[in-house]
Amino acid sequence: MIRDTPDNPARPAAGTMLCRLEDLSDPGAKGFRFRQDKALFAGFLVRRGQTVTGYVDSCPHNGWPLAVFDDLYLTRTGDRILCAAHGAVFRPGDGVCVGGPCAGQSLTPWTITIVQGEVRTT
Repeated sequence: MIRDTPDNPARPAAGTMLCRLEDLSDPGAKGFRFRQDKALFAGFLVRRGQTVTGYVDSCPHNGWPLAVFDDLYLTRTGDRILCAAHGAVFRPGDGVCVGGPCAGQSLTPWTITIVQGEVRTT
């Protein structure tokens, strides 16, 4: 179970470069894992056009990571984020669950910014 808190020592520092915008498919998603000692931070990015949104990789229903396989966060059509464990589906733009066991709940945002084509933490 991944529960993130602001004091998680594994959470990457503000300004950490995650990837280049061109490294993200459109639509597409990419996961990231950071570890410090026994602490773990897991997050992922979703790209739709020039918009990239970040989320903590933890389903609000059970706290498990959403993707079973690396970077497979989106449905086949690329229009929703999918929790592989229970089939919950989330809107990419705001992380709200629109179907499944956590309907109405939301993914936890992971704030990012794009600076000169680089996706960075904030």
